[in-house]
This record gives sequence, structure tokens and C-alpha cells, in this order.
Amino acid sequence: MPLAQPVEWSTEGLKFGQAFANQIRRRLPAAGDKWHLDEVVITIAGVEHWLWRAVDQNGMVLDILVQSRRDTQAAKRLLRKLTKRQCRSPRVMITDKLASYGAAKRAVMPSVEHRKHKGLNNRAENSHQPTRQRERQMKRFKSAGQAQRLLSAHDGINNLFHLRRHQVPATQYRVARIQAFQVWAEITGIAAAA
Repeated sequence: MPLAQPVEWSTEGLKFGQAFANQIRRRLPAAGDKWHLDEVVITIAGVEHWLWRAVDQNGMVLDILVQSRRDTQAAKRLLRKLTKRQCRSPRVMITDKLASYGAAKRAVMPSVEHRKHKGLNNRAENSHQPTRQRERQMKRFKSAGQAQRLLSAHDGINNLFHLRRHQVPATQYRVARIQAFQVWAEITGIAAAA
């Protein structure tokens, strides 16, 4: 009997994907206090949009936001959304050298330490890779709303299976993977085969 497979991103994925992601987020441990923020350009229907992403120090995706702008107002919107969802501010915020982050931080979270350095932000840069793979599979996103819905659910579900195989012994990795599939089975109601 095959293992439980994630829901396809069709009508069922849109219907249940975000609900599954919300349940997973409630079960996962609290996010770290060091946030890495980054933005990447994505083309939707021939128009450039910006995918803003926040990741904690362990590589767990905190939130994403698709916007048509890359300015201070867009950065403020991301920071407000993050603090509302996480119910707290980070200890340290790490970004690239985009000036919009500094202006938004001064307005939204003035007491947070801000480190600006291209090399320090590799954790956020690497978290864009699954999005690029998903974008290629789908042959681009059709609208900003569709990208926001899909990536919010996808990143939330992906956090459950975010296991760093190279950082733990094989036995611990296997136990963590079994636990992740058990949680997935509980949430979706699909029994995983042993």
C-alpha cells in the first residue's frame, strides 16, 4: 500500500490546502526569534510581481506575500502581517541591502536589531527554490491571488516535512519522518501504510 500523498493542487487543493496548512502551523513548535526576509521577482501574465518571504533561523517559512511593488510600503505590509501572525516581534531581522527594509523596520518594529548583508541572508534565498520548482511545474502562475493562495498553503504544508537529513543521524531522521507522516495522516484523514 503506498504512503499518503499530498493533495493535488486542483479544486481539492484550493479547498483543503489552506485548512491543512493552518492545522499544521498550530502543531509545529513556535518560530525562532531570528527572521530572514527576502524578495524575489516572479512574472505573472507578463507583469513583474514581487514574492516577499520570511524564514526563521531553522528554515521554517513564516509567511509569504505576493505584491506588485518593491518599496517601503510593501515591506511595511509584510512586517505587519508577520508580527500579527507570529504575535511577536523577532530579536533579529536579517535582510539584504534593500533600503525599504530599514525604513519599514523603523516604522513597524523600531526596537528590533537589523542586520543588512547579502551573505547572511542565504537561508531566505534558498527557501525560494521550491517556489521556482512549483512555478516551472505549473508553467507559471496565472494571477497574483492564485500565487498567494497556492504558496501560502504549499509553504505551510512543506514546513511539516522540512527535515534536515544532513544535520541529524539516520535513526533520528527516520523517526522525524515517521512522525511527520503520522501528523499528516491525522490532519488529512488518510491512513499511511506501515
